[in-house]
Amino acid sequence: MFKKKKTEGELKLFRFILSKFGYRPNNIFYFQKAITHKSFISHSESDYSNERLEFLGDAILDSITAEFLFLKFPESNEGALTKLKSKIVNRKNLCKLGEEIGIREVLLYNNNRSINIATLEGNAFEALIGAIYLDGGYLKTKKVIEQYIFKRYLNFTQLLEEEIDFKSKLFIWCQRKKLDLKFNLLSEEHKNGKWEYNIQVQINQQEYGMGKGPSKKVAEQNAAKETFELLGEIWILI
Repeated sequence: MFKKKKTEGELKLFRFILSKFGYRPNNIFYFQKAITHKSFISHSESDYSNERLEFLGDAILDSITAEFLFLKFPESNEGALTKLKSKIVNRKNLCKLGEEIGIREVLLYNNNRSINIATLEGNAFEALIGAIYLDGGYLKTKKVIEQYIFKRYLNFTQLLEEEIDFKSKLFIWCQRKKLDLKFNLLSEEHKNGKWEYNIQVQINQQEYGMGKGPSKKVAEQNAAKETFELLGEIWILI
């Protein structure tokens, strides 16, 4: 029995999934549905939209992300892992992922209506995860997310560091060790309409990390972070 020849649209979608997700679709129907927004179809065909796949993909992505973070950061507490997972799977980041992947290349929607395309891309991204799960199962979906999405588009160390108040952590660290801590302002300059502050950390009159930033607060955070790196203590924070 001969297989039905793929249409031009199906081939385009097939190549897109293969190049962006590293996955070879078996049933292209799942993926056609995943890229179809409800604005593109008639009311009588509303069950063909990607909303149900989006719901499924959201749950699968949440589960795989939680497992990945649990194994990748064995020293991180529940609070840090929860915040990091939220940063990854929140609506804003999913929309950004959808945009970076370029989902609008294949997205089907009514462009005559006023629609936020970034939101549609984020929703379609989740729907595509749901499609991969239905088409290939949990393990293949896990491989796609970890090896293609996480490696290409996410910097976990940076995301974790964004959650850390390095200055407060350094004060606590010094208090525990009964050390004197100071943040010294080395310079403040106004260039091209912007301020730049240069701060250096001093512990027991010994100079450590330096940091620059558009405000004293940012410069102090950067100086504290560099101090932890110089002390070899950066990973106790994560």
